[in-house]
Amino acid sequence: MAITDAGSPLALKRRARKINRVLAEKYPYAHAELDFRNPFELVVATVLSAQTTDVLVNQVTKILFARYPDARSMAEADPVELETILQPTGFFRAKARNVLALCNRLVDEFDGQVPGRLEDLVTLPGVGRKTANVVLGNAFGVPGITVDTHFGRLARRFGWTASEDPVKVEFDVAELFEPRDWTMLSHRVVFHGRRICHAKKPACGACPVASLCPSYGDGETDPVKAAKLLKYELAPGNDALLEQLLAETHRAAEIRMESQRRPVDGV
Repeated sequence: MAITDAGSPLALKRRARKINRVLAEKYPYAHAELDFRNPFELVVATVLSAQTTDVLVNQVTKILFARYPDARSMAEADPVELETILQPTGFFRAKARNVLALCNRLVDEFDGQVPGRLEDLVTLPGVGRKTANVVLGNAFGVPGITVDTHFGRLARRFGWTASEDPVKVEFDVAELFEPRDWTMLSHRVVFHGRRICHAKKPACGACPVASLCPSYGDGETDPVKAAKLLKYELAPGNDALLEQLLAETHRAAEIRMESQRRPVDGV
């Protein structure tokens, strides 16, 4: 069932694009899982998402942005108050320092606005290429490949790259796809990595791209056992949630938040 030879560069590109088409059919509701209303909210949320979950960040930023709605107000925030709000995300003192430095840079050098160019974004405190591509692709409509741990893992499993370096992964994958596909490709691959192609035990027997994957067999291949490994809306017992996401793809972020809402200690 698995592909053992990537073949020519053209064959690799064709297989990669077919994987993308299959993932698009599997996850028509794929989206940025950080909630935001503008570039400022997205860049801050992405910085805060390090070492924690998007669900938790979304709960915290709802309170954060109600108190500090823009870069100018957040740059003037009391550090202790900011730390208190950010505490549930972990590493809150460092994150508070980063956010304050980020907002001050935005105010001092960009008139309080998030720049729409990668070369400017990566100069901001706490912002690397991954965060910059998240912001460009999702807030500015500028194509970008977001290489987080999930994307890097799957890119290697799919044979799209052999590199562990996120920048090299980004460039290798970019060669296989048209720029117009980069942003949504990132969402689909991350969705797949979180739901099926897990780090420790991928659910190979429940994978829609199993016949295209050179790493098929690294995980559980028995369909019944693999189905039990699925997470989020694909997990057993979540049929109603999946049906709703498929029926209302335009409301996917809202539906997802409603399904995952839980209280946050101290917030």
